[in-house]
Amino acid sequence: MSFAPHLNGTLPFKDVWSAYFADANAYFPQSNSRLALILLVNAPVIAIVLNALWQVVAPRKATDPPVIFHWLPIIGSAISYGNDPLNFFFSAREKYGDVFTFILLGRKVTVALGPKGNNFVLGGKSTVLNAEDAYTHLTTPVFGKDVVYDVPNEVFMEQKRFVKVGLSSENFRAYVGMIEDEVQEFLTHDPSFSVFQANDVNEWGEFDVQKVLQEITILTASRTLQGKEVRAGMDKSFSELYNDLDGGFTPINFLFPNLPLPSYRRRDKAHAKMSAFYVDIIKQRRAKGNHGEPDMIEALMQQTYRNGEPLKEHQIAHMMIALLMAGQHTSSASGSWTLLHLAANPEVADALYQEQLKNFSNPDGTLRSMTYEELKALPLMDAIIRETLRMHPPIHSIMRYVRDDVVVPPSLSAPSEDKTYVVPKGHYVLASPAVSQTDPRVWKEPLKWDPYRWSDPEGVAAQAFATYADEHGEKVDYGFGAVSKGTESPYQPFGAGKHRCIGEQFAYLQLGTIVATIIRNMELRIDGVPEHNYHTMITMPKTPRTIRYRRRKFD
Repeated sequence: MSFAPHLNGTLPFKDVWSAYFADANAYFPQSNSRLALILLVNAPVIAIVLNALWQVVAPRKATDPPVIFHWLPIIGSAISYGNDPLNFFFSAREKYGDVFTFILLGRKVTVALGPKGNNFVLGGKSTVLNAEDAYTHLTTPVFGKDVVYDVPNEVFMEQKRFVKVGLSSENFRAYVGMIEDEVQEFLTHDPSFSVFQANDVNEWGEFDVQKVLQEITILTASRTLQGKEVRAGMDKSFSELYNDLDGGFTPINFLFPNLPLPSYRRRDKAHAKMSAFYVDIIKQRRAKGNHGEPDMIEALMQQTYRNGEPLKEHQIAHMMIALLMAGQHTSSASGSWTLLHLAANPEVADALYQEQLKNFSNPDGTLRSMTYEELKALPLMDAIIRETLRMHPPIHSIMRYVRDDVVVPPSLSAPSEDKTYVVPKGHYVLASPAVSQTDPRVWKEPLKWDPYRWSDPEGVAAQAFATYADEHGEKVDYGFGAVSKGTESPYQPFGAGKHRCIGEQFAYLQLGTIVATIIRNMELRIDGVPEHNYHTMITMPKTPRTIRYRRRKFD
């Protein structure tokens, strides 16, 4: 190839280079393809380098919280956060303080840690730090339209008031015996407990604690809150519907709510069928004039909004689905962790059994049924549940969407540097009660399961619970009755503020009755408590989570 034809004056100089490249393409017809291939192969590296450089040189406002350095664009810190969020938060706190931002699959998430951070996020105004915008894309396809986060906040608060009517002490008194019967029936007939059924006090069997607790919690919830028709319908087809619906309640659904995947289609079909199932129950009850059932359906059928409008049938159905899904996940997780720790600490399990013998022994040495008031008055049972919830809160991260720029309190921002951070509109903010509940700055030996820490009336645990419960302090009415905010406590197992779970008293009742019934019947053993599985929406134990058991010998 020669430059001569282009340089002898026959072509203007401006056309020389274009003519040259035309000749080059003629001699090397694949050079452009090779260049494109090289760029394509190296595109990820180029993107990573540019992303890193941008974080170093990009201008940022003095009021912006520090951003965790990340190599991968878009993905950001999603892998570190998703694998072990608590370690991620504690490590970031060492470097950045209690307030920092990280990238989560394109979202900018500003974290505020500690009790003050919890108070900032969970005690913030819902018009600025909004829960609906953060969660509706996850919850609405599963729970349904016109309930929970698919309605304005003030309507959701009214719906919580309706639910609270069904969570009455009168109903709870009826529930204890129902739950005990369900657990006893399960132990007597489920294949997982063949050794128990053989009445052999010497042989050891084993069971997967998460699988068993998932089944027990859905059976006990359906027998009590859900109603007799739901319990009667607990067959294979209902289980399949539940599993399909549950398949839409995962981290991938939170991050990508509308993927064209089979699991999403199964979720939608299951929701439609389950909604129709509840609506049919409501219609049958109204047609027959059935009233007086101690369940949530009955309570919701009697409720009206402040404007006089009654709850529609589909709203009742969707609220029942929400109660079933949310309650089953949290209770089965908490129950699993409780039994795992009791199996790993047989001396505590024995003390719990002795508490049962002390309070509920019949003259013949058998144990009688408990009452709701008696269950509430068991100090060791209460301490065991509290300690398990401290170490294993079902949800490790609680998010809100930032609708307007919001100033972070100076005590949180960077007091040593005299800075005030502002979280920009469009970010998410995140509180992690799981961090404050295992913070070595607050708790002695925070990673040790020690229910006896709750017996010291002057200890950190008792003080934290007093702040959370605040039985005698100032109450706040968000629209569903006066409750303690609890947002400044380092102990918040059921959330705090206006979105604090109103089902916590039922959870204590359900957990306490399930655990008491199991401990009455069998000894438990396990070599060690499994680690957390953070790849699920609710924090579950990793496999293996097999507990060995043996039937108790009664004198």
